[in-house]
Amino acid sequence: MLYINKIKVKINNKVIINKFSLKIKYGEVHILMGPNGSGKSTISLLLAGNKKYKLCNGTIIFNKKKLNNLSIDERAKEGLFISFQNNIEIPGLNNEFFLRKSLNSIRKYNKKKKLNLIEFKKYIYKKMKKIKFSKNFLKRSLNKGFSGGERKKNDILQILLLKPKLIILDEIDSGLDIKTLKLITDIINNLRKKKKSFLIITHNIKIINKLKIKKIHILNKGKIVKSGNKNIIKIIKKKGYNNFI
Repeated sequence: MLYINKIKVKINNKVIINKFSLKIKYGEVHILMGPNGSGKSTISLLLAGNKKYKLCNGTIIFNKKKLNNLSIDERAKEGLFISFQNNIEIPGLNNEFFLRKSLNSIRKYNKKKKLNLIEFKKYIYKKMKKIKFSKNFLKRSLNKGFSGGERKKNDILQILLLKPKLIILDEIDSGLDIKTLKLITDIINNLRKKKKSFLIITHNIKIINKLKIKKIHILNKGKIVKSGNKNIIKIIKKKGYNNFI
């Protein structure tokens, strides 16, 4: 699904990521952890196609295609989804319009029939039930006045709606209560069974314990310094990241 080989990334001529490698297969959940400033969010912004982040060396292959050759919208249409740590508010952009436009753009790219308004509402209402969103939510502006939990649930709604192949979640657990956290982790575990792959950036040990993960990676100074199973969490609980950096 995702193959990253020894990449080097710069922003404003400063090296942020160096010799970073990662392989994620279909249906796998990988966790990316590390101290603040280690480059975790840089990885998601680079994969999204943010032009501030320059790939100097290395290779990134997504779904058998070279990611460098794909525009931002092509990456999304190919099945790359990124939930950012801080979702932006867009006053005046109706959430229903945004979601329907996004879905139909991807359906068109995949040579599928576009959904009209009635078909779309019937489709999305089923998805909204899974995350316990009311229908009034669709009439609101995108993320305007949303609580932290609502913004994260909106990201999950987009995932259920757009059905991406690789899902990158940056601090998806931020601002969630225990009930919502369980709801979201249950959805992630269920999607994994359907061969959806995840890269989850987090500091939260609770979310890791609720997920069926393949590997945990510790990032420091732009490079993975340790990869392993959930036993890594025991070390972090006792000594933080000191053993790895």
